[in-house]
Amino acid sequence: GIKWMSSMEAKFEDAKDNKPTAEKLERLRREKINRFRNQHRINVQGTDLPDPIATFDQLQREYKVHPKIMENIQAAGFHVPTPIQMQAIPTMLHGRELLASAPTGSGKTLAFCIPLLTHLKQPRNKGFRALIISPTRELASQTHRELVKLAEGTGFRIHMIHKAAEAAKKFGPKSSKKF
Repeated sequence: GIKWMSSMEAKFEDAKDNKPTAEKLERLRREKINRFRNQHRINVQGTDLPDPIATFDQLQREYKVHPKIMENIQAAGFHVPTPIQMQAIPTMLHGRELLASAPTGSGKTLAFCIPLLTHLKQPRNKGFRALIISPTRELASQTHRELVKLAEGTGFRIHMIHKAAEAAKKFGPKSSKKF
């Protein structure tokens, strides 16, 4: 039926209904994240994606990125993450697969190097623990250079192999069978 009430009663009823519920808070959080992504032109697909980061400081607080790596990020002059870094770094730190596309110079190398070093945690004497394959020597050199700067002081050894014969000399003749 029809419920009759005074305007004062209606205001009181409305006030009762406006208490924040878990669903409402989650919806507001999602809207805020979507506005942030739209503002930075971050397009994502998939389900259950981690929230993007707004600052590099969040990496240490939320993801326990090694303090020396954080120091190296600051020393390299990176103060605010680029859009690719904002979304790609948390996605990879959550162990998710990622296919990302961004313009040249947008910070893709740093976006995958930070999670790589974070997942490896600390150096170990167990041979090669990560492999990055690059389509060109120029890109391999750039990646090597960035990783060396990022890993400085952490104990990680970063190598670039561009000829099998040189690798055999550097790492031993059995290295191709071992690794």
